[in-house]
Amino acid sequence: QVQLVESGGGSVQAGGSLRLTCAASGAISSTYSCYGMGWFRQVPGKEREGVAAIDTDCMPRYADSVKGRFTVSQDNAKNTLVLQMSSLKPEDTAMYYCASGLRRLWGVLDSHIYHYWGQGTQVTVSS
Repeated sequence: QVQLVESGGGSVQAGGSLRLTCAASGAISSTYSCYGMGWFRQVPGKEREGVAAIDTDCMPRYADSVKGRFTVSQDNAKNTLVLQMSSLKPEDTAMYYCASGLRRLWGVLDSHIYHYWGQGTQVTVSS
């Protein structure tokens, strides 16, 4: 089992920045260079969407809507995944979730391929 705990959410005005951190613990292991982990977000009534992820080759992947504004990074030694969000927009408002435990190695922005999920942290961006 893997436990994921997100932190760093909050309220910010449009144009501001937030930094989300996901701390992973438990049965974490990988034969690859990086753990496949990702950030997802969801608003009520909509499907959970992929925001940013690190694949097992340590390559970052981003949704088109956040490219150039968000940066994802992973610290394997500390078992953490960080999402630095800048130039935030009201449409970024959502509950943000961290995920790990890939069922396959490709398509890391697809929420259906992850085993483990955190409880989420709310991000609210006001105009």
